[in-house]
Amino acid sequence: MLQPQRLLREMFDAAVGAATSAVCLPPFLPPAPVNGRLIVIGAGKGAAEMARVVEGHYPGPLSGVVVTRYGHGAPCQRIEVLEASHPVPDAAGVAAARRILDCVAGLGADDLVLCLISGGGSALLALPADGVTLADKQAINQALLASGATIAEINCVRKHLSTIKGGRLALACAPARVVTLVISDVPGDDPALVASGPTLADAGTCADARAILARYRIALPAAARALLDSGAGETPKPGDVRFARNSVQVIASNRLALDAAAAVARAAGITAHILADDIEGEARDIALMHASLARAVVSHGAPFARPCVILSGGETTVTVGGSGRGGRNTEFLLALGLALDGHAGIDAIACDTDGIDGSEDNAGALLGPDSLARAQAHGLRARAMLDNNDGYSFFQALGDLVVCGPTLTNVNDFRAILIV
Repeated sequence: MLQPQRLLREMFDAAVGAATSAVCLPPFLPPAPVNGRLIVIGAGKGAAEMARVVEGHYPGPLSGVVVTRYGHGAPCQRIEVLEASHPVPDAAGVAAARRILDCVAGLGADDLVLCLISGGGSALLALPADGVTLADKQAINQALLASGATIAEINCVRKHLSTIKGGRLALACAPARVVTLVISDVPGDDPALVASGPTLADAGTCADARAILARYRIALPAAARALLDSGAGETPKPGDVRFARNSVQVIASNRLALDAAAAVARAAGITAHILADDIEGEARDIALMHASLARAVVSHGAPFARPCVILSGGETTVTVGGSGRGGRNTEFLLALGLALDGHAGIDAIACDTDGIDGSEDNAGALLGPDSLARAQAHGLRARAMLDNNDGYSFFQALGDLVVCGPTLTNVNDFRAILIV
């Protein structure tokens, strides 16, 4: 007998498993340099695990430094693993960025820098531009995260207020060759957006960053505004000859994860439909769209026939207006539950593939046809909790949070709606 929520959890586990470093990294590792040194650097929620896999692949000499989120470390012998704060940077992230710059200083043309990048690296690799303080960066970062800005917009601003993002780390490695391997957590999988592209040329400008800040009415400290207004925060651009010997490869993405989940569904006799792997927008708006589609399947057998599972990924946003606990996946699910209003035969899961939804201890949650009725029996007011951005507390009270701990990878949000 089909157990909908068990199947949904198996699909999420398969999605995460397909994006792990042990699976996706080895095929893309370059040969070790013949005459030069192999230096490994990296940043992101998956950086330590990527470094561990790298150490297992290269028996010869190597050294390096990577930084990951607190609690996302992995045991390494030759590569130093540092931890720092995410999503708001801290002093440990500043120290880690400086340590990485020290690690690549004085390299030669025969040396190879292997740069391991995954989502979360923007906050972890924090080195404010001259005159901009860490407190400035923290305030700007918090305002952007609460504004509803897309990750592309947020990272455009971050690049232009940094001394290491937006290609500047690659310039610090020159004349060594830099090979960048990326686990993508951004819609569209542009590697220059992941972790704010520390080793990749940047097409954005200071003017773009100013326009984004104005759009979301985010005030800037005087030093940050002067940096953008003067153009002193400009990043190295595509076509810069200093990037000519370098290369980049996206080794894992949201689509890879969705394909793995679809295979689990098909093995269970359920037809899988992948809507898209790059969906952006307000979490509750995306939930309304998914709810409308699910109801159409139940009521009209179109555009898909039952039984089926509807899969999607990307990165939604939440414009924070309340004081509750939650991330974008529990926000999505709570809005979805309200829109479906207990519709029979529809179950769903929404989780972040890094294992952490926002800044909480859960990856996301599960939703069933009985979720709203159970919540009412607990005395929960679902609409009020959504208005307060309190999806975590809602699903915690029901015992329906998905808690798996850090997965040591990150290919963004995973959503599945099972209709039977």
